[in-house]
Amino acid sequence: MIGTAPDPYIAREMILKEKPDVLTLDIEMPRMDGLTFLKKLMKSMPIPTIILSSLTPKGSGMALDALESGAVDVICKPGEAYSVGSMTAELIEKIKAASVSRVIKKTNSASISPAKALTKTTNKIIAIGASTGGTDAIHTFLKAMPINSPGIIIIQHMPETFTHLFAERLNSNCTIAVKEAVHGDILKNGQALIAPGSSHIMVARSGSRYIVSLKDGPLVSGHRPSVNVLFKSVAKSAGSNAIGIIMTGMGSDGAQGLLKMKEAGAQTIAQNENSCVVFGMPKEAISINAVDHICALRNIAGKTFQLIRD
Repeated sequence: MIGTAPDPYIAREMILKEKPDVLTLDIEMPRMDGLTFLKKLMKSMPIPTIILSSLTPKGSGMALDALESGAVDVICKPGEAYSVGSMTAELIEKIKAASVSRVIKKTNSASISPAKALTKTTNKIIAIGASTGGTDAIHTFLKAMPINSPGIIIIQHMPETFTHLFAERLNSNCTIAVKEAVHGDILKNGQALIAPGSSHIMVARSGSRYIVSLKDGPLVSGHRPSVNVLFKSVAKSAGSNAIGIIMTGMGSDGAQGLLKMKEAGAQTIAQNENSCVVFGMPKEAISINAVDHICALRNIAGKTFQLIRD
């Protein structure tokens, strides 16, 4: 059954009656904004919810607020960068993901303390890939990492305009520094780089340094940036000096790249099913024997810290 409601008050009555599996919710609505409605909904009747947002800075910021409040994914309304046709195809895929997702109670970030600083620096690097549900997973992980953790590079599948704001929010909430990556960045201890939502991102070694490069090009594994592209570059440039982590998300992006990392000597970690919003990407990586360690989200940082020290 597919239904529509002109405002949140009518939507509430329809939800109570029809009990939908997935809800799409616009940020801008009459009588009550979508963010306020979402917060009320998550308290009384949690439903996997996809947020429709404009590409404006205000719209992007509110969409991130919605993800922090329990929405499972976000999609941009048609504009200069999106045709109606492309939005329709993307929305169908996101609804499929949401239909098999679980609404997970948000972690109280105030209770998450970063690990104690490493006693010595390390030349290891950490590469992370995530999709649906990944914003909360990445925040939980980074919040627990110490000030002098190895350089971290992250792909979170999200629209281009969102990644800069996402990085800024993480930077304000974590002990380590977080920024959106730019071409030529050097991976540094105590810093995490978030891949822009429009370019493939790779890592190459130059002497003792790891340098980031961005490039355009076709979608890989259905995405740009693609986790597979990143992981394969890390396998080649860092080998056993790397730790690869694959988190919640629909599809298979990252599985083959994580296998390449493992074959190159890297330690690999997958988020377990119970703590995933969508157990797609980790499941695929596990199924092809690309994973050394399977951990609940709350334990991934601790396992990573252990592997760094070993």
